[in-house]
Amino acid sequence: MESNTTTIGTHEKATQINLDKRFYGTFAEIGAGQEVARWFFRVGGASGTLAKTISAYDMAFSDAIYGKGERYVSQPRLLNMLDYEFRLLIERLGEKRGAQTSFFVFSDTVSARNFLGTNECHGWMGIKFQLQPQAEPSEIIIHVNMLDKENLQQQEALGTIGVNLTYGAFYLHSEPEKLIASLLDGLSTLRIEVDMIKFLGPYFNNVDNRLMALQLVEKGLSNAALIGTKGEVLQPSEILHKKPILIERGSFRPVTYVNLDMLDGAREHFLADAKATEDEVVELMEITMSNLLTTGSIDHRDFLARADTINAVGKMVLISNYAEYYKLAAYLQRYTKSQIGIVLGIPNLKELFDEKYYELLEGGILESFGRLFKNDLKLYIYPFLDPAYPELTTVHNMDVPEHVTHLFKHLMQSGYIQQIDKVHREYLGIFSRAILTKIRNRDHSWEKMVPAEVAACIKENHFFGYIS
Repeated sequence: MESNTTTIGTHEKATQINLDKRFYGTFAEIGAGQEVARWFFRVGGASGTLAKTISAYDMAFSDAIYGKGERYVSQPRLLNMLDYEFRLLIERLGEKRGAQTSFFVFSDTVSARNFLGTNECHGWMGIKFQLQPQAEPSEIIIHVNMLDKENLQQQEALGTIGVNLTYGAFYLHSEPEKLIASLLDGLSTLRIEVDMIKFLGPYFNNVDNRLMALQLVEKGLSNAALIGTKGEVLQPSEILHKKPILIERGSFRPVTYVNLDMLDGAREHFLADAKATEDEVVELMEITMSNLLTTGSIDHRDFLARADTINAVGKMVLISNYAEYYKLAAYLQRYTKSQIGIVLGIPNLKELFDEKYYELLEGGILESFGRLFKNDLKLYIYPFLDPAYPELTTVHNMDVPEHVTHLFKHLMQSGYIQQIDKVHREYLGIFSRAILTKIRNRDHSWEKMVPAEVAACIKENHFFGYIS
């Protein structure tokens, strides 16, 4: 994504906020310095906007003000900062100017590049704000990954995105999609990534944060976003950090018995390979943007239907912009050195050995596979049943282009590609597209092709064209 260029730059945004007499509040920043507050001092007129700025760097001071926590750069820490500072504003200024002022608190807690360059460079930012005097406050929370190599550049990027978030909260709150797109004004994804956003409070009661997570990927602020088993948006590193990860890619339109049989069969092999228990493993169902865009544009109701049916079977949803499996592998390897397993069907495995997908790579298919199988990543392959043939197609009898036969055999013999042995043969004839057709034709036999929880979810919400 190229740098965003708008008619309103960071200087102009900060100036507009300073000149707007409606908003008055506090900036509390820990980690890289007072990078956001500095903009409001720099442009002039800050006395009309800033009640206080604070940087509680020392841990003893920070704990005394905001309470002790396990981690200083975390979402709970950010929320404590916002709550404490907002409560203080109301206590000290509510009686004096609460009737005519909309109070706000901007906070961030970040870990910018240290002297040795050995730390994870990321941070939490948020704003808690009133849209009218004496109104209940609402909040916007984001998580950022800082990609600049130098500490000073990271500080500058933090200052810019902080101003963008503050401006967006004040002037773009009624259009969350525009607010999200504006976060990287004056920046690019080469410098900073936003991999989680959450809208909270009474003003955003009608905002579905799952769609906001989708927007992050759709608008290029991040290449992936994560939704939990209860539909909550999650920050990927907090869930994936050092965990064994088993992931299945699909359309999940809707989730079928086949999808779950693939995961169940792969899990047995994966637990042995990872030397892990089921409680330690993170299981993800991944939907790619290319899959969501098959009709040319994203149907938000269709996406939510997929997410809801995935949640109905207790799984997390990963939305990604990684069409190539080696890019998905690289993304997951950012967060863990533990075992990673990808669950595939035979048709997807055949595509993996099609060299046309690697024409843009200098090293072609060999470079792709070198990246994919880094850190002992493994593929678990589910068989395919062609109605025209009685025999199952597995990794042991599938057709492979002759010129990559030796590569395929090497990966098999080295254990990078493993056949899933435990399979329910009666599920092999189930296909999502056939289920969709049956739903729309009011053929109720589709209900036997999906888990009961999925069927109930589809019927209750009238997903995928279902009519009762």
